[in-house]
Amino acid sequence: MLWLKALHIIFMVTWFAGLFYLPRLFVYHAQSDDHVSCERFKIMERKLFWGIMTPGALLTLVSGCWLWLGYGFSGQWLNLKLGCVAILLAYHVWCGVLLRDFKHDRNAHTHVWYRWFNEFPVLILFAVVILVVVKPF
Repeated sequence: MLWLKALHIIFMVTWFAGLFYLPRLFVYHAQSDDHVSCERFKIMERKLFWGIMTPGALLTLVSGCWLWLGYGFSGQWLNLKLGCVAILLAYHVWCGVLLRDFKHDRNAHTHVWYRWFNEFPVLILFAVVILVVVKPF
């Protein structure tokens, strides 16, 4: 089970790396006004979302469910953590919607909006780590 726990953490770190970096790419993409740069960002964003973020998310969820079944975790801390994971999944999907908008040249947000959007996963990361390590409830 320790191997599974280690893999779960690795998958979670991979997922968060993408969640931190994709909105940062959106910042730069929103600032770009030349065709070559915009096309380059579209490729980078697509590869990050589909090649790193989404597999990281799926593997995090699968390994997390496996750990849950194996250890039988329970408690209010777990309910709150699962709520944070659900919010993170919604954020992931929202990133996919924004990715699609950029792909079709329909971006409706400024680089400043993306800078703020980029900060949200940090809050979830803090909450999840504190809930799992400290188990305050």
